[in-house]
Amino acid sequence: MTVLLIEAFYGGSHKQLMDLLQEELKEECVLCTLPAKKWHWKARTAALYFMQTVPTNPNYRILFASSVLNLAELAALRPDLGKLKKVLYFHENQLAYPVQNWKERDFQYGYNQILSCLVADVVVFNSAFNMESFLTSIGKFMKLIPDHRPKDLEKIIRPKCQVLYFPVRFPDVSRFMPEHKLAHLENLIGVKSNGDAYQFAGLPGQQKSRALGGLMKNSNVCHESGLCEAQPGLCTTQHEGLHSPLTAPERLNKSEASESTNPCQEEDKQHLTFNLCNIWSGMDYQQRPLHVAWPHRWEHDKDPETFFKVLLKLKEKELPFHVSVLGECFTDVPDIFSEAKKALESSVLHWGYLPSKDDYFQALCTADVVVSTAKHEFFGVAMVEAVYCGCYPLCPKALVYPEIFPAEYLYSTPEQLFKRLQNFCKRPDIVRKHLYKGKMAGFSWAALRGKFRSLLATEPREDL
Repeated sequence: MTVLLIEAFYGGSHKQLMDLLQEELKEECVLCTLPAKKWHWKARTAALYFMQTVPTNPNYRILFASSVLNLAELAALRPDLGKLKKVLYFHENQLAYPVQNWKERDFQYGYNQILSCLVADVVVFNSAFNMESFLTSIGKFMKLIPDHRPKDLEKIIRPKCQVLYFPVRFPDVSRFMPEHKLAHLENLIGVKSNGDAYQFAGLPGQQKSRALGGLMKNSNVCHESGLCEAQPGLCTTQHEGLHSPLTAPERLNKSEASESTNPCQEEDKQHLTFNLCNIWSGMDYQQRPLHVAWPHRWEHDKDPETFFKVLLKLKEKELPFHVSVLGECFTDVPDIFSEAKKALESSVLHWGYLPSKDDYFQALCTADVVVSTAKHEFFGVAMVEAVYCGCYPLCPKALVYPEIFPAEYLYSTPEQLFKRLQNFCKRPDIVRKHLYKGKMAGFSWAALRGKFRSLLATEPREDL
């Protein structure tokens, strides 16, 4: 084995990436992890744990870790690992997390990430927005030090940095798709290759048509019967982000109670089975109300307040729509969720976390529009997955979204979001006939596998 994979927060998108790399590298790697809970303790103490638990091996040449780990501490505690080529991957950065007051930010988490960058040989970000928001914030962040501040850290770190998008492994969702979405699917699957759901790239037109026909047949059977067999192996990110870097005592205390169970599931048993057939029985698909999905973590940085305010305004105007509020919630759920659930009850198709991956993708495939109101997003796996499932995306014209989605899918103000949804409520056929104008291929594991392989196959350093 030559590659050492270390993940201090083995859950969500962090777990997805490590699992993909481990599957790709097989016997060439060893994976060391900590469970995805009590994130703030992991960020502070994981290096000490891995110092004691990572086995010594003279064959290691490359260390790959996410930025949750304090790489500087581990390199110092384990000189044998410090000599390796060290690759640091940023799913998110703590310098750009939205806080009301800059001075409320817990200094330690951002400081750890800067130290890790300084000792890393290669620093990889999942988006250009993630990279630039981190690098350009270093100077301001270091001004929090009262005196004797280090200088020119951005100049030292930037040459090591590169962007390598998070690789999404798109599953076969054709069985869940209503017939009108299959044209959207064909528009996307032409770029799929080995390791993803579809492998029609390069097929002659007649063969591709025959293959797609098979998918349409499967989808129609599912659609008519209302029954879909379980499909193992689907991966989802109803929850993917980390928590806010507020002051340490507050965050550490909150994290103790926030990561053990999912209260959404317990309080909403009646919605755990995603059964659209009962709700839509006897109704032609094109006559059904607009179906809006919100597949995000139930926390303030995703700005649920703005989302529900817009939906309540639609309801006040007596516009027809359905809503599925997905994603994971923790013990400290913002009050707006219980308030909105009562106010929107007649429009709710699903409310709460879907532990079944089949149910999750079925919900996305039957939705028309997927909305983000996030104040904090560095890639947005859930939005990419939803678009792949045929949803029309509406995202803020900010954060990472202009990098991922074409301009027509972006809005600048809540009022603009309301107007777009208002039009779609009146004419849902607009989105149902729409073919997504962006590209998903560049975010697939099939497209990115070779780049990750190259990153982890660099020649070892001479001093080894």
